[in-house]
Amino acid sequence: MKHSLLIFIVALTISCGQKNKKTETSKQVETVEVKDSVAVDSVPKTVEPKLKTFDGLADTTFVRLEDFSRDFAYDLRYATENNFLKAKVYDCAECYTRVKTAKALIKANKDFLKEGVKIKFFDCYRPNSVQYKMWEIVPNPQYVANPDKGSIHNKGGAVDITLVDLEGNELDMGTDFDFFGKRAYHDNMDLPQNILDNRKLLKETMESHGFWSIRTEWWHYNLSAGSNDKVANFKWDCPE
Repeated sequence: MKHSLLIFIVALTISCGQKNKKTETSKQVETVEVKDSVAVDSVPKTVEPKLKTFDGLADTTFVRLEDFSRDFAYDLRYATENNFLKAKVYDCAECYTRVKTAKALIKANKDFLKEGVKIKFFDCYRPNSVQYKMWEIVPNPQYVANPDKGSIHNKGGAVDITLVDLEGNELDMGTDFDFFGKRAYHDNMDLPQNILDNRKLLKETMESHGFWSIRTEWWHYNLSAGSNDKVANFKWDCPE
């Protein structure tokens, strides 16, 4: 009888110990699950600002292009020293144009996207005060428009652009931006066929949307409807 009672007590002790271990394990699992849930919930969610529309805006209003489309690429050279001036003349990199220019650029870019490429900007609207800075550095009308007269860049109707694929790789246009020489001329046919094809795609598409080019600069395009606008000198705000 005593022997049976001893066996029963030992068995009960083992059973209770196993239950306690299972309970502790269960608590540990629950704790881990709660911690994982909190960690996931604590990750901040970034929401991109909603794109703006052109509703109610006059065609001559200046707008920040990135507020109306996220399908472009940017390398705004005059906000760096990587340009023919070897000087930074913009306080910060922004691409502004007039509304009518922005509308035409967005339409042109939709056609480029069908070809698996998109527009990349080197320069957009340029304040007239910056034109004076550029003229002080390089007072040569062959390379810089005289600020007294102003350029179409100062009117918000000109852009300097190239094309990139959807991974951001630039198409070969034969020269870098702001290369001043015959190799950059549109009528220079003494170039590899792939370069000629890339320039043709850029030129013909832009022209089909109301832009015209300069013979000596494959990257420069003016909106025909923007040539008669007034020279402007507003400056965009820079992040603090």
